[in-house]
Amino acid sequence: MNDWPEGWSGDNRGGGYGRGSASARPESARVMRQVRRGAPPPGQGPSAPPHGAGVPQQPSYVDGQGHGGHDGYDSGYNTGQVYGSPGGRGPAGPGPRPGRPAPDWRRRIKWTAITVVTALVVTTVGTYFWADSKLNREVDLSKVIERPEAGEGTNYLIVGSDSREGMTDEQKKDLHTGSAEGKRTDSMMILHTGDNGSTLISLPRDSDVEIPSFVGSESGKTYKGTGRHVKLNAAYAEDGPELLVRTIEYNTGLRLDHYVEIGFAGFANIVDAVGGVEMDIPQDIKDPKSGADFQKGKQTLNGQDALAFVRTRYALAGSDLDRTKNQQKFLSALANQVATPSTVLNPFKLYPTMGAGLDSLIVDKEMGLFDLASMFWAMKSVSGGDGTSMNMPVSGSVGGNLKWDDAKVKKLVEQLKNDEKVTVSGD
Repeated sequence: MNDWPEGWSGDNRGGGYGRGSASARPESARVMRQVRRGAPPPGQGPSAPPHGAGVPQQPSYVDGQGHGGHDGYDSGYNTGQVYGSPGGRGPAGPGPRPGRPAPDWRRRIKWTAITVVTALVVTTVGTYFWADSKLNREVDLSKVIERPEAGEGTNYLIVGSDSREGMTDEQKKDLHTGSAEGKRTDSMMILHTGDNGSTLISLPRDSDVEIPSFVGSESGKTYKGTGRHVKLNAAYAEDGPELLVRTIEYNTGLRLDHYVEIGFAGFANIVDAVGGVEMDIPQDIKDPKSGADFQKGKQTLNGQDALAFVRTRYALAGSDLDRTKNQQKFLSALANQVATPSTVLNPFKLYPTMGAGLDSLIVDKEMGLFDLASMFWAMKSVSGGDGTSMNMPVSGSVGGNLKWDDAKVKKLVEQLKNDEKVTVSGD
């Protein structure tokens, strides 16, 4: 018994394709068909119902090979063809699909270059102002009276002081500096730069000099010279950098253009910031007063070792004169290390080095960053063999102080003033 309503049963719903179909043809499995536009082949299209007169002719249906089947169904559904696009080429018909426009590499390179250059300029300008603001311009050379006339080239007075300012008790112990109050000059050098190379001249701190008339840096009072002779480092101890400059200019006749000073802690910090300085120690050195304990040969000195090396005096046969030679060698090596591409082009080294150095340096009020850079490059040239390093010529001693050779000193100063190649030699 069939419970389906008449016409719904598989046996009684008629022979049509679906509801209301009047066709007697049986319905087979439904398949997606491909539409062919245009008129159907003769005898292949479906019969139009009588009541369809006047209705536009419907498209015919063909199989995947373009041939009509017995029932007009498509037997090649999954062929990759797209409706209305023969060959799968899209509605535009045959031809390549329009692609993305080629990148304009010239434009990209141009804007990349502009961005890089702009970043470099901004970084450079920012670094300059940052570094310039850190310079301690404390020395006023305008207070120095009766100065010699300026000559050719530039003369720097480079001073290493025994200042312990800002150091903790532990640092003083590690660096073997002691705890003396105030500060004194531990080393003094004149660096001349010009067209005929650079000349680095050490001034032994035990040099015998006359203290001339001067104006007090703090009091502003004028102190008349009495002809008294003292060791050179006593001038600094008496009234600081201004009197030291005045004393050197008076006893040499050479005008000093710039003043640069660094203390114990600053010196050690700079050395550590560049990762140490390689030195060839000329002999075994053991000095309990400076803390030096070195074997002869090449080795890398950290800040603590470097300070001990440049301060060593009692372990050397020539005392102060040999010590000044070691100081020259080390400062030239340090300048050479600072000026290498591995430091200059590495921001992780450059900025700590600049920070440590600039925080520690005391310079004159007219000193600029370019002057400081010129000084370092000149010191590097000395270590590279393009310059000359020497001690101030000494002829003997008087009262326990080292007496300069007046004739040689006069000739040396004349050559420096005229920016001539130095031919004078010192011990």
